[in-house]
Amino acid sequence: MEVYLNEKLVNVKIIRRNNKNIYFRFDKDLNLVVSANKLVRLKDIESLINKNSDSLAKMYDKCLKARLKEQEFWYLGNKYNVIYDGDKDIEFAGDNIICKDEDTLNKFIKKQTIQIFREEADKLKSIIKTPNFTLKIRKMKTRWGVCNYKNNIITLNYALIKYRKELLRYVIVHEMCHFYYHNHGKEFWNMVSEYYPNYKEARKELNNQ
Repeated sequence: MEVYLNEKLVNVKIIRRNNKNIYFRFDKDLNLVVSANKLVRLKDIESLINKNSDSLAKMYDKCLKARLKEQEFWYLGNKYNVIYDGDKDIEFAGDNIICKDEDTLNKFIKKQTIQIFREEADKLKSIIKTPNFTLKIRKMKTRWGVCNYKNNIITLNYALIKYRKELLRYVIVHEMCHFYYHNHGKEFWNMVSEYYPNYKEARKELNNQ
């Protein structure tokens, strides 16, 4: 089945479940996935889609934007075109990254991420006196960093390698300050501003990603 959402022709996939309500979402291929009880008639689903076409169109646009962004290659705040060349290892040429293959590129980014994150953390350790902590790096969906002050661990979001180093520094400062203050009270932000005066701008920029 196909429907128009604000002049966009969208494929609809209907999944029959035992749920009482009807749920809408878009999958990675931008199909509108409808979860509905097996007793719900097709014409009722179509009617509900038409009734909510504006909000569904906005959801579609948001998912499309996110998908396009995922396909872009960003490194330390710069956008690059990726060119695969079997004769190259890794080479930066203007706005291009030329590399052997996708696996080579992923290994390079992983290695650089570990190196750069550790270097920035070490620089800030000499300024902000914190307990010796373990630095971990992993992919996170909703947070840029986490400070486990009880176990002396700071975890950074792998995706920070896409953005300017200044934003990485802000996140590290933020998490380091949590060793002193375990909430986001006034004293915490005063300490953050001492080591990163433009924290409000950095925070806003990251929240808009």
